[in-house]
Amino acid sequence: MNQGSANVAVIGAGFSGVAMALSLVDLGLRPLLIDEADHVGVAWRRRYDRLRLNTGRQFSHLPGRAYAKGTPVFPARDDVVAHLEQYANDDRIDLRLNTAVSGIDRFGTNWCLQTTARPIAATHVVVATGYERVPHIPDWPLSESFTGELLHSSAYRNPVGYRGKRVLVVGAGTSAMEIAYDVASGGAASTWLAVRAVPNIMLRTLPGGFPSDFIATALHHAPVRVADALAEVARRVSIGDLSEVGLPRPAEGVFSRGSRLGRAPAIIDTATLDAIRSRDITVVPTVDGFDGDDVRLVDGRRLQPDVVICATGYRRGLEPMAGHLGVLDERGVPLDDGAHLAEKGLWFLGFESRPGLIGSVAKRSRHIARIIDDDLASSPDIPIRAPGRV
Repeated sequence: MNQGSANVAVIGAGFSGVAMALSLVDLGLRPLLIDEADHVGVAWRRRYDRLRLNTGRQFSHLPGRAYAKGTPVFPARDDVVAHLEQYANDDRIDLRLNTAVSGIDRFGTNWCLQTTARPIAATHVVVATGYERVPHIPDWPLSESFTGELLHSSAYRNPVGYRGKRVLVVGAGTSAMEIAYDVASGGAASTWLAVRAVPNIMLRTLPGGFPSDFIATALHHAPVRVADALAEVARRVSIGDLSEVGLPRPAEGVFSRGSRLGRAPAIIDTATLDAIRSRDITVVPTVDGFDGDDVRLVDGRRLQPDVVICATGYRRGLEPMAGHLGVLDERGVPLDDGAHLAEKGLWFLGFESRPGLIGSVAKRSRHIARIIDDDLASSPDIPIRAPGRV
């Protein structure tokens, strides 16, 4: 079988992959950008309609490329998609869609990608398929017996189909709370939010209109104890005590939990917070199992929702592709943090859980691109670069 070849292959045409490809282009390289979907940014396209970034536009753009004039402070889903489309179609990027990568293996001193098209040899491979790739629904007892509708939050779009219905949203992250607010304000008869571990909550915008990501990103670089203490002060001032509505103060600080579990806080707007306080969204303990029409909660209560929306997270889904390489931890997260080589010529980008992830990805893509460029420049067998080297 004939093989294709590339100096650098980037797997995944979402934000991380496009950022990586552009950082390589800026150094005069011609990367191969591969994605199994038929468009770039498909993960963004499939998210719910009201989705907005938790970080401001000035810290959330592709490397060296600002959002279009008029983009709101917190870009919406469609703003992000348009941003990716505008720059991913750069003529200096070899964009190959509808091409899935099933495996990565050594090929001499290089790498070989097994794809649905043909094998591709590459000197450097950057895996950028995303931290949230494969939807996950817990294996609850008797879930198959549930007579209502059961879906993952990745399949939710807007509240139109849920008007007049009783809706249970399972989860305690940003998506869970936003979807609960969306259905509650969109005409649902009842809205419950089933919470397993009480989340750390932060407002997207602090009092006075100040974007909270300015502070959160800075605190990420501070000692964890200091960051937790300052975040707690901000929580008390901006959110207050939610114990009466089922959301007491978590025992573990936001940065401690993020460091230990890779779990981000729930970042919400004041409207969502007000809906929880007013009990338009009723917080209940998490799901224990199902029984026909009933959903059993861990405290013994039973609910009878028409719809259960599972905002229960995602898996990375890297095991089929790279599990045999010994570069993933027990959660399927790359051992490499994106700043160093996991193995010679193999990189992972965008697999952190941290404040300001999009901005961090843009910066790291430039760092990785410089190292790759230096390596290729020092290798006599590397083909000539594409025209237009800066």
